[in-house]
Amino acid sequence: MTEVQAKKPQESLQDRLAQVVDLLNRHHLVEELAHRQEGPNQARVENLVHRQNLVKLQRRLDELHPADIAYILEALPLDDRLMVWQLVKADRDGEILLEVSDAVRETLLADMDDHEILAAAKELDADELADLAAELPRDVVHELMESLDAQQRERVRSVLSYEDDRVGALMDFEMVTIREDVALEVVLRYLRRLKELPGHTDKLFVVDYDGVLKGVLPIKRLLVNDPEKQVAEVMAADPVSFHPDGDAYEAAQAFERYDLVSSPVVDKNGKLIGRLTIDQMVDLIREEGEAEVLNMAGLREEEDIFASVWKSVGNRWAWLAVNLVTAFLASRVIGLFEDSIEKLVALAALMPIVAGIGGNSGNQTITMIVRAMALDQVNTANTSRLLRKELGVSLVNGVVWGGVIGAVAYLLYGSWSLGVVMTVAMTLNLLLAALMGVLIPMTLVKMGRDPAMGASVMITAMTDSGGFFIFLGLASLFLL
Repeated sequence: MTEVQAKKPQESLQDRLAQVVDLLNRHHLVEELAHRQEGPNQARVENLVHRQNLVKLQRRLDELHPADIAYILEALPLDDRLMVWQLVKADRDGEILLEVSDAVRETLLADMDDHEILAAAKELDADELADLAAELPRDVVHELMESLDAQQRERVRSVLSYEDDRVGALMDFEMVTIREDVALEVVLRYLRRLKELPGHTDKLFVVDYDGVLKGVLPIKRLLVNDPEKQVAEVMAADPVSFHPDGDAYEAAQAFERYDLVSSPVVDKNGKLIGRLTIDQMVDLIREEGEAEVLNMAGLREEEDIFASVWKSVGNRWAWLAVNLVTAFLASRVIGLFEDSIEKLVALAALMPIVAGIGGNSGNQTITMIVRAMALDQVNTANTSRLLRKELGVSLVNGVVWGGVIGAVAYLLYGSWSLGVVMTVAMTLNLLLAALMGVLIPMTLVKMGRDPAMGASVMITAMTDSGGFFIFLGLASLFLL
């Protein structure tokens, strides 16, 4: 058997979740059976069975990465989630709390007392503590800050002083700095004396005696160059760097654009104060993507899928209320043409097609515009060109697909005039969808809001009401 064949295949997250769920189900089943047994040794048997199954589950959890455990916790109902959480070793609590979603983290923290929270937080670095601080009880944060040394305390305060969407809120302080006037051999000896390098160290930061960033020394240059050379000879003197008050999402885009693994963060005087790493940027991009999807669906925040009914209702009701109002307006538009619908019943069968196609087209447009805005590809100089392009696409689609459905209407109802009205109505509604698909996110941005916030709800409302009005209005004018 070859070495490759002898290796155990990599388990998927779903496999690991299935194993944990299976162990939980076995535990519940055996516990229920043991509980039904009557006799003098019932309590002892229950305790033995309880411990035996939980030991197996705990052993399996000990083998998993904190990110995998976080995934499993998010996928479990609340009772099972808390049972698994109690089996996690205390020294891993902090790492897992950082990995789980905000909604699930809330349930886990609610199950911990202050002493447990404090013990978990003490295992974390300054930037990680800052990530959790906003969700911890105030007295715990105070006690935690008092337990830190002066340097760590200052670092936590530094990160907390920035808004969540700023670079400073994401930077960490674990990095290796060197001088430019030393030989590469000296740098190599220095690195060998370290216990380990900080995660995602692909470069060393070159600073002067005042801590001002002079350049970076990529590890690959360190390894392939003559050890007798000076750092200044082989370092990169113009690295991509960021300011702590810069936009974090723009930094994430730069990481993608320049294929960065880590990058320095400097203050206005050029002094090195921290670094950004690829794992932080990946997390940020994922969170931004999830938030965009939630906003477009009209959800106010990330939701624990096993949250209580009332908590879920509280998260969803706002845009449902807006949708109810817009649906009522659409019904009123239809009510204006009741007489026309009574005279030509075909209108009732065809009008949902006009509204539905318009809604789909509008959602396509708005998705493209929101994405372009996220990538900073939309500005005042190209807005009019972008609008003309989207109107052109809708005009072509309207004529082509409106013509198709117009022909279908003619074949079904034997009226060429109905087919023409259908074609014109669909074309006009697609043009309306394109116009609103561009204007809605741009208007939201001008109002200082997320361009994706409720966009899907609003575009559907516009194309429904507009589609009904256009189609029924044209039918009333030319068919009756």
